[in-house]
Amino acid sequence: MEPMDIVGKSKEDASLPKATMTKIIKEMLPSDVRVARDAQDLLIECCVEFINLISSESNEVCNREDKRTIAPEHVLKALEQDSLKGGKWSNGAEMTEEEAVAEQQRMFAEARARMNGGAVAPKQPDPDPSLES
Repeated sequence: MEPMDIVGKSKEDASLPKATMTKIIKEMLPSDVRVARDAQDLLIECCVEFINLISSESNEVCNREDKRTIAPEHVLKALEQDSLKGGKWSNGAEMTEEEAVAEQQRMFAEARARMNGGAVAPKQPDPDPSLES
């Protein structure tokens, strides 16, 4: 497979075959719906991130069972874990709604920068609440 056929910047990046993913996206939508190339690339990037998350969780399940090979049951257990449904990934108890929205906007900006090949803006420090009147 040629490096240009996959989404990602280098061979070290986790990636999926772009042509195959584009075909899947098109097959899942009505025939009269078109998807912009940027939207396709973003969907593919989301798929890669989801696979990375599930792989990591599956590996943790596998390690807890003292196994060396991830089996289908490890993947299924990872999908059932609370950490994916609202535990450590949701941050619901740790953030206010405003903080969550601000973090989401920051992550969207980072994703846009990556999609446009630009540098990612550094995370802005939280305002000091003691300075507010």
